Amino acid sequence: MSRSIGLAHIIRHDDGTSTGVWGIYTLQSAFQPIFAFKEGKLSVAAFEGLIRPFRHGEQQSPAAFFGTCPAADRLHIEGLTRTLHLLNAGACLPQEASIFINFDPSVFTDRGIADKALRDMRLVLHEAGIDPRRIVCEVTEQKSASQEALYDFVEALRANGFRIAVDDYGADESDIHRIQELKPDIVKFDAQWITHLMESGAGFALLTAMVQGFETQGIHTVFEGLEEGWQLELAEKAGASMVQGYVLARPELAPTSFRVFAQPPADESTVSAAASPAASAKRSRPARVFGRKVAP
Repeated sequence: MSRSIGLAHIIRHDDGTSTGVWGIYTLQSAFQPIFAFKEGKLSVAAFEGLIRPFRHGEQQSPAAFFGTCPAADRLHIEGLTRTLHLLNAGACLPQEASIFINFDPSVFTDRGIADKALRDMRLVLHEAGIDPRRIVCEVTEQKSASQEALYDFVEALRANGFRIAVDDYGADESDIHRIQELKPDIVKFDAQWITHLMESGAGFALLTAMVQGFETQGIHTVFEGLEEGWQLELAEKAGASMVQGYVLARPELAPTSFRVFAQPPADESTVSAAASPAASAKRSRPARVFGRKVAP
């Protein structure tokens, strides 16, 4: 079965998953788990939808794909990728998990576009059997085409039960002004910025103060792009609500085997070493505090 979205179309497969077609590209959803700290342990709280483009059967980088897309087509591609992620999330992700979906503010040039995006997403969620309260709408770091349209869209999303996140805080337009204007439920810290701040005592102190400031306002924080065990340890020490990165789990194409994360052993609520490389990474890699290595 297939359906059209603008210039693209989506193919539904027998296993319940969907792929998209855009010109010579085939698009697939990948999902990466986001983990929450709870009483010193990690558990899966959410998944982020990420697009994976293929050209003639060979995987391409997302940056290369989006770099070849004409600006006039970005709006349709945005709708296509969101639809893919939501359909695939309904088909293969645990029902209790939240789902992070990206929104590029540069494509929302007026209220009409925002209203249509909201209507389309509600229809897809109904088809996928997903409650809007599970969806976290990530506003990415691009400059907004219309501040008024963006703010109105965010308020409409919130009124319909969606949660709001600001992505890549510390990069480009994802700054304190966007936080103040959008009043998000979640802030995701830029990976490069996190690493830079973690490498000095003063930087780590600033990072911790920012996290505490957001948490005081009721805004949860996510440290993304973590690749080393010492970063994971410092993320917990800084008070981050959630963490994401290769040190824990890599993105996996739908249909995924991530459903195993929803079923921890009866005597342990954390993610098992068999399910995630985090435990082995933490054992094998020396911790580093304020840029200095210490014994594990």
